[in-house]
Amino acid sequence: MPAKDIYHDNVKNALIKDGWTITHDPLFIQFDDVEMYIDLGAEKIIAAEKEGQKIAVEVKSFVSASLMSAFHFALGQFIDYRHGLEGLKFAHTLYMAVPIDVYETFFMRRFIQSVIKSCSVKLIVYDFDKEEIVKWQT
Repeated sequence: MPAKDIYHDNVKNALIKDGWTITHDPLFIQFDDVEMYIDLGAEKIIAAEKEGQKIAVEVKSFVSASLMSAFHFALGQFIDYRHGLEGLKFAHTLYMAVPIDVYETFFMRRFIQSVIKSCSVKLIVYDFDKEEIVKWQT
């Protein structure tokens, strides 16, 4: 099993504060002979509906010396996980969780925004100190 991101528990606590129930830690999927571990699986029961909303969250800290390298790795991982979830017909919507300081600087670059839009990456922006979700970008 892969190591957890340094902010794994912070994001987990933020999701719980936001009303999510953690259903998987990690969410294991196997596509043919490829095993993947997405950091978190969560579900939120919506009172007006019979079925809840399910998400899978890949937590990223972006503490690497090269933000571009970390972004390349995170994006590739995100695309692989999304492909696996879709191929296995999981009901989870995949999100990449990023810290607010990285979002407000690196993720605001026009090129990064273009890639995020082009690759349909859904983001959860979190404050790791307060353990809160700051923004959902879908």
